[in-house]
Amino acid sequence: MKRWYVVNTQPRAEAVALANLRRQGFEAWLPRYRKLRRHARKVEPVSMPLFPCYLFVALDIDDRWRSINGTIGCRKLVALGDEPTPLAVGVVEALQAEADPEGFVDLGNPLARLQQGAPLRILHGPMADLVGQFQRLDDAQRVVVLLDLLGRQVEVRMPLRAVEAA
Repeated sequence: MKRWYVVNTQPRAEAVALANLRRQGFEAWLPRYRKLRRHARKVEPVSMPLFPCYLFVALDIDDRWRSINGTIGCRKLVALGDEPTPLAVGVVEALQAEADPEGFVDLGNPLARLQQGAPLRILHGPMADLVGQFQRLDDAQRVVVLLDLLGRQVEVRMPLRAVEAA
């Protein structure tokens, strides 16, 4: 019976390891996500591994799993002792269910579902624990929050990680 295992890859060599494992006949999967990269005044989407330096391979423990450790791009199968350690049943299947046919997982934006005016709590910084109103996401993927400060409403921009829905 095939189970999913984790392969530790060399840094930024996940795609090379994936191609070489598939070439050897292994069923391997590299979950990825799309990230916007800014370079030279251009913003372009790039493919990034969901788990840097790791990918998944399905195999029966009786298979020739030791050859994975010598595959170009791979460091080793994650193991406890001498035997590779299988993932819990359903972990990879749940990730695959969230992925599109190309293997991209939509991380989504937790604030994308918020309507303008929804309450947000600031988590970090000098304005921590203040509650404001969600206005929009700006071009730099920062949150614009409307706060009541000193008797007037002020727009404040901050990173996504600095706020949560109140």
